[in-house]
Amino acid sequence: MVNQSQTENAAEPVKSVSMPFLHHLEELRKRLLKCALAVIVCSGVAFYYAQYIIDYFVAPLHGVKLHVTEVTGSFMAYFKISLVVGLLTATPIVLYQLWSFISPGLYPSEKQKVMPVVFASTILFLGGAAFCYFLILPMALEFLIGFSDDLFTPIITVTSYISFTGMMLLGFGLSFQLPVVAYFLGRIGIVNSGMLSRGRRIAVIIILIVSGFLTPTPDIFTQLLMAVPLYVLYELSILLVRFTGRERQTTKV
Repeated sequence: MVNQSQTENAAEPVKSVSMPFLHHLEELRKRLLKCALAVIVCSGVAFYYAQYIIDYFVAPLHGVKLHVTEVTGSFMAYFKISLVVGLLTATPIVLYQLWSFISPGLYPSEKQKVMPVVFASTILFLGGAAFCYFLILPMALEFLIGFSDDLFTPIITVTSYISFTGMMLLGFGLSFQLPVVAYFLGRIGIVNSGMLSRGRRIAVIIILIVSGFLTPTPDIFTQLLMAVPLYVLYELSILLVRFTGRERQTTKV
């Protein structure tokens, strides 16, 4: 027998939203401005403490010296560090604005889950960045710098290193959003676990393309360091959708 509360939830009508297109654009503009303001404020605070933050950025190098080749090199290094840290610390606000913009198109009962979704998104984003910093980044640096052996002396500029590190941290943070995206799409019925299971081959290709786009270097080793965890997250997303997706609500007896 179908559970009555589940049936009512499955049959719950979508809230009618008759806002004109220009109103949606205005709402999007306001959300983006709030996101930009959050990043600017967090980046400003990070810039004040940049001299202390940079010690954590260079730690994965394990003593490899960084160099400055331009007059503005030191300033740009602090600026880039501040921007990366600002993006990381402003994540909760940015994700809240994103999900709040999407929420008018959700079912009324699902709107109540916006804050838990924002919390999960934040944890996954920061978890992805931490996973990169403590595990992936040292492996990637050791592999890439190790190619020089005794034939070459690596001269790594501080701005190029921070760009590399920042792209890796942000890339892993974004890639770890896959379970949340899958949960959201499963809840509104766009995807189901069977569809995701059948699409594994296509998913592998997409994951490799995304990894190539998010990683700052063209080498296959660095791309695989992102692709492998991303595929594991894809498999976890299948399980998540199987137990939380709308298909379960409408077919469970």
